[in-house]
Amino acid sequence: MSTNGYAHPETLVSTEWLADHLGDGRLRIVDVDEDTEAYDKSHIPSSVGWNWTTDLHTEVGRDYLDRAALERLLGAAGLEDDTTVVLYGGNNNWFAAYAYWILRLRGFDRVKLLDGGRKKWELESRPMTQEVMDYQHTHVTIAGPERPEIRALRGEVLAKAGTDVGMVDVRSPEEFRGEKLAPPHLPQEQAQVPGHIPGAANIPWAQAANDDGTFKSAAELRTLYEGKGITSDREVIAYCRIGERSSHTWFALTELLGYPEVKNYDGSWTEYGSLVGAPVEVG
Repeated sequence: MSTNGYAHPETLVSTEWLADHLGDGRLRIVDVDEDTEAYDKSHIPSSVGWNWTTDLHTEVGRDYLDRAALERLLGAAGLEDDTTVVLYGGNNNWFAAYAYWILRLRGFDRVKLLDGGRKKWELESRPMTQEVMDYQHTHVTIAGPERPEIRALRGEVLAKAGTDVGMVDVRSPEEFRGEKLAPPHLPQEQAQVPGHIPGAANIPWAQAANDDGTFKSAAELRTLYEGKGITSDREVIAYCRIGERSSHTWFALTELLGYPEVKNYDGSWTEYGSLVGAPVEVG
């Protein structure tokens, strides 16, 4: 399998590879999206479905499952000590990349992303099913340390806005300029004001993907980001509207290009654009 010059090619699996390993009991395939509507219609055989909104978030407040709750979610999927999780989803893996980032944030490392996600799998007419798997629950212990260093919170973002930190706004140009508050096909979870963080470079997440949903090569990605001043010698903070598209960019910069200091600002514009007194630019 081609590595495309990636720094960590082992973090991706191809559709061909996954098709050849569908019967591997050491894998657990997880379909992740903002809800399970697509999963309910059809999904990759043996996969389980995670609803990003209800499965990965706390019941009260805006935050993610803590480590103990995430261990229970993984246990509900029947993981063993040697099980590797392969994540995929729609929109070129928006929410699958988000789940990948959350797992790494909480210290779970046996995780990979299906390159191209649902889109490429369906384009190739690979097998789909409506059968819902019911795996025996297991006890999972996450062994790795939590990684708060890959997450940016609002205080840090406010302190670093307009500095030499590489802020990457991965939303559409219309959102960046302040003409829209959200992509038209998604629920309009909106900030109070439109615009972007001062000094941010607008590099829409989709520019990192090919037409079939796979990631572009390392050389293409490097040209894309370095061309906008986002280089590996800078601290980088990526953001979007709620953190899913910026997780895709975080993955590209961290796992594929090997940038050493990249953070995902999951509060993103719904939080930042509602802060009183926060500096904002439009246009």
